[in-house]
Amino acid sequence: MARVKRGEKAHKRRKRLLKHAKGFMWGRKSKYRQAKEALLHAWSFQFADRRKKKGQFRRLWQIQIGAAAKQHGISYSKFIHGLKKAHIELDRKILSDLAQNEPKIFKKLVEVSQAAQ
Repeated sequence: MARVKRGEKAHKRRKRLLKHAKGFMWGRKSKYRQAKEALLHAWSFQFADRRKKKGQFRRLWQIQIGAAAKQHGISYSKFIHGLKKAHIELDRKILSDLAQNEPKIFKKLVEVSQAAQ
C-alpha cells in the first residue's frame, strides 16, 4: 500500500488555526495544541457575549432614559408606564437617542406620559 504524505495539508490547517490565535499571550499564540484549546474557549465566549451585548445595551439605554426623565421631574418607571398607557410604542434605543439628541421631543414625550397617568 502506498503511503500518504499529509505534511502540506496538516501544515496549512495548523497555520490557519495559529492565525486566529494572533495576539494571544505566551505559548497560546505559537503552540498549536495550546492555541487550539484557547480558541475553543474564545469562540464559545464570543458566541455567548454577542447575546450578552444586547442586554448590556438595553441597560445602558435605560440609564440614559432615566437620567433624562429625572431632569424633567419624573422617574424612569413612571415615564415608561405613562408611555404604555398612552399607547406610544417606542423602544428604549429610540427613546435614549431622543433624550440625547432631541431634548424638545423628549420633553413632549414626558408631558404625554405624565398626562396619561
